[in-house]
Amino acid sequence: MISVVILAKNEEADIKRCLESVAWCDEIIVINDHSTDKTVAIAEKMGAKVVTHSLGNDFAAQRNFGLAQASGDWVLFIDADEKVTSALWYEIMEETNNPSSQYNGFFIKRIDTMWGKELKHGETGNINLLRLAKKDAGEWEGQVHERWKVKGKTLLLKKAIMHYPHQTVASFLKEINYYTDLRAQELHKKKVPVAPWQIVVYPAGKFVVNYFFKLGFLDGLQGLVFALMMSFHSFLVRGKLWALESKNISTEKGNHL
Repeated sequence: MISVVILAKNEEADIKRCLESVAWCDEIIVINDHSTDKTVAIAEKMGAKVVTHSLGNDFAAQRNFGLAQASGDWVLFIDADEKVTSALWYEIMEETNNPSSQYNGFFIKRIDTMWGKELKHGETGNINLLRLAKKDAGEWEGQVHERWKVKGKTLLLKKAIMHYPHQTVASFLKEINYYTDLRAQELHKKKVPVAPWQIVVYPAGKFVVNYFFKLGFLDGLQGLVFALMMSFHSFLVRGKLWALESKNISTEKGNHL
C-alpha cells in the first residue's frame, strides 16, 4: 500500500494537477496549513483526506506529522506544485512491488519547468530528492531545506517528478523572502557565523558557478533569471543572518550597560 503526503497552503492553482497525478496511490493525504483559498474544497472533492495542521515555520516537523498520518507501507512525498509522470508511476509500482528488493528508500529526479521551459542546467539541472520510502525507515530533519534521513539502502529512480515553481517573478520573490527568513533564523539558532564580505562574495560566486560552470546560460532567459534569483537568495540569507547577529550583539551590549 502506498500513501502520498502533500503539504499545502493556498495551492488552488496547482493542487488539482498534483492530485490527478497521484490518483493511483492507495491513500492521498493533504496536510493543510490553514489555507484561505479553495485548496481544501478541491482536495476533498477529489477524494483526498485533508488534515489541517500549522506549519509553524518548520518543514521537517510538518512532513513528520504527515508521515504519522499515513497508513501505507510506503510513503511518497510530493509538493502541490509538482506532478508525478506516468513513467514514474510505473517505475514506483515496479520497485515497491518487487518482493526481492532490498531498498528502504528511493531518490527521485526533479525537473523544473519555468515559464514553459524545462531547466536542464544550472542549479536545478541535477536535483535528486529522497521522496519515497518505507514508512518506518526514518524521519525528516531540518527546519528548511529539509531532508528525509532514511536508514538502509536507497536507489535513484530513472524517471522524474515535474516541478512547476515560480510562474511569476512576484511569486518567486515572495517565496525567496519567506525561505530566506527561515534559513537565516535556522543558521542563527545554530550560531553559524557570517562575515560581511560573505554577503557579497558568496552570491557572486554562486551566480558564476550556476550560470557559467553549470551551463545555466544554455537555458536561455529562464536560466539567467533563475541564476540571478538564486544568487539573490544567497545574498538575503547571509544579509539577514548578519542582521540577526548584529542585533544580538547590540542587545548583549545594552544588557551590560
